[in-house]
Formats: sequence, C-alpha cells, structure tokens
Amino acid sequence: MSLCILAGGKTVVLATAAFTLSWTHSVERTRWQEDWKVTPAALRIVEARVKGSGAGMEPPVGSVLRDGWWVYAPRIGPQPRLVLAASGATGEGWTLCTAKGCRELGRAAGETIVLEPCEP
Repeated sequence: MSLCILAGGKTVVLATAAFTLSWTHSVERTRWQEDWKVTPAALRIVEARVKGSGAGMEPPVGSVLRDGWWVYAPRIGPQPRLVLAASGATGEGWTLCTAKGCRELGRAAGETIVLEPCEP
C-alpha cells in the first residue's frame, strides 16, 4: 500500500501500510498522536493518544491512562482522505511518521495537506 501526500500542488508517495500522525493542540498546547492504517479504499484509525486533557479535549469513555497518555480507539469509520489545515498558532505543523522515518507537514498557516491511499 501507499500513502499520497498532496500539498502545494505536489504529490509525494510513501510506500507504507501504516503511519502515525501527531501534532500540538493550538489552544491547550497538548500533544496528540493517532495511528492509521492505509487500505486500498480508505484510511482507518487504529488508536489515538492525548497527553493530558483540557477544554474540549476530554478523553472519551473507555480511555486508559498509560505512561501519561490517554489512549483510546476512536469510533469513526474509514476515511477516504484526511484534510489538514495549519493554524500557524503552534509554531509547528503535523508530524507524520512511518517505519522509515518522520517528516513535518503544514508548518505555515493556511497550508492545506491531503492524505489519502494511492497506488504506488
């Protein structure tokens, strides 16, 4: 499987079946992480983690506190794509990691990034 990253009119293809997306919440300054699987038709979230809680960020029912992170399995169906838009309020964008390494996405305010499954 492959993950396509569309940003700034360019497409980058990563040969991967899974990735972790992480970011810092712009108001609470709390770190979030999500583990995703890439399938031919969609992206499927496997697990999410939030480092603490805050306004509008309460861990859902069934979350477990593990090593300072609230860990849970989000109840959303397969997503054909993820659309990320940077606020510019945190000084950083998203970090996307695969087994081969990490890269930062969407650091500047207003940058839109689309993640979706694609053919290599």
